[in-house]
Amino acid sequence: MGALPALPILYSFRRCPYAMRARLALAVSKQPHELREVVLKNKPADMLAASPKGTVPVLVLRGGEVIEESLDIMRWALARHDPAQWLSPPQGSQQGMDALIAANDGDFKRHLDRYKYPNRYPLESEGDATGFALQHRSEATRWLAQLNNGLASGWLMGSQASLADMAILPFIRQFAHTDADWFAAQPWPRLQAWLAAFESSELYAGVMAKREP
Repeated sequence: MGALPALPILYSFRRCPYAMRARLALAVSKQPHELREVVLKNKPADMLAASPKGTVPVLVLRGGEVIEESLDIMRWALARHDPAQWLSPPQGSQQGMDALIAANDGDFKRHLDRYKYPNRYPLESEGDATGFALQHRSEATRWLAQLNNGLASGWLMGSQASLADMAILPFIRQFAHTDADWFAAQPWPRLQAWLAAFESSELYAGVMAKREP
């Protein structure tokens, strides 16, 4: 990998929800780092040397250690500085947050991928990409309705944002933008307000600023 970096290096892709949540935690924790935007069709050799799996995000620490999973990057940053108390929500527990994130990253992510990118699954769709996508959109609504019901206090774990909110919101954003008119017409006022508050925040604006690769 060559010389050790002066700052931790985050390899990222702006629209990737996994990379987005890593950037959110690094930003809120004010962890100094170098952000390197990746062109997915031409991944940099130094990123692949650090992490042969070739997916973002990847965080290379100053000592050469590599963190390859987005949640691990979030927890690494927040363990060092957690001014917004994402790891200490006013309600619930760490186990509760972990369960919400696992549900999001499991079944919901599976449905999201097939809704947004049905042409990637020709063997599953059996030639009906549109019907296949809509089927998975319908399956995903159970999770979205559950989240809507869980947002009675404004956030998933009470009256302030937590790790669960910020780990899940990038994926809800991706789902909502697949068909924004349809999403806006659904009976999920709390979910829609939650997403709107996130997308209008200074934190979101900061991590979504466009940077040249």
